[in-house]
Amino acid sequence: MLKSLLKPLFALCIEWPFMRFWLGLRIHQHHNLPKQGPAIIVANHNSHMDVFALMGLYSPLQQNQIHPVAAADYFLSNKWLSWFAINILNIIPVTRQNGGQNNPLQGCEEALRQNKILILFPEGSRGEPGKMQPLKSGIWYLSAAMPTVPIIPVWLQGTEQIMAKGNRIPLPLFIDINIGSAMYYQPDKDQFKADLLNNLLALRPQYTKRDSDD
Repeated sequence: MLKSLLKPLFALCIEWPFMRFWLGLRIHQHHNLPKQGPAIIVANHNSHMDVFALMGLYSPLQQNQIHPVAAADYFLSNKWLSWFAINILNIIPVTRQNGGQNNPLQGCEEALRQNKILILFPEGSRGEPGKMQPLKSGIWYLSAAMPTVPIIPVWLQGTEQIMAKGNRIPLPLFIDINIGSAMYYQPDKDQFKADLLNNLLALRPQYTKRDSDD
């Protein structure tokens, strides 16, 4: 019972005030955001702030439905970070190199079967601001296992300035979040990855104030 309250309390007392008042979220095409699962949100990845920005799209009461997918070798590397990642961020840890012995996406598949919403960064690690690294194949394998689950591309802009690599104090700047239309599994892996990359890159342009929150 206590564990199920930790993430909503963190969102209510820390995450939401920080994201909404210290920073600011300008959300574009909000109507494309999935209100319930199963669904997979995929986004570009430039900063540790990315996951908090995406979690901030949902209310504190919805936080237990949201699961960031994160690298086990990093987030489970010490007991304090591991406790925070599991109990507060509610991550699903994925082993990036498992020698082919087990299904590293099993936890993701189980969460989707329970109608959860996953947050996934298909580049696999933080890249250079404004540029996409080649997409990893994990999102295709996950989609192949759960072909009816929608995949929602999201472009984040501003997180790379707020919390760039080597920056320990977040700067009070706006974050633009542009939410694209859902896409679905297709059997050609290379074409799927190319389409996903193109959908993400198509969300990059600057927006006017009138476009926000429509």
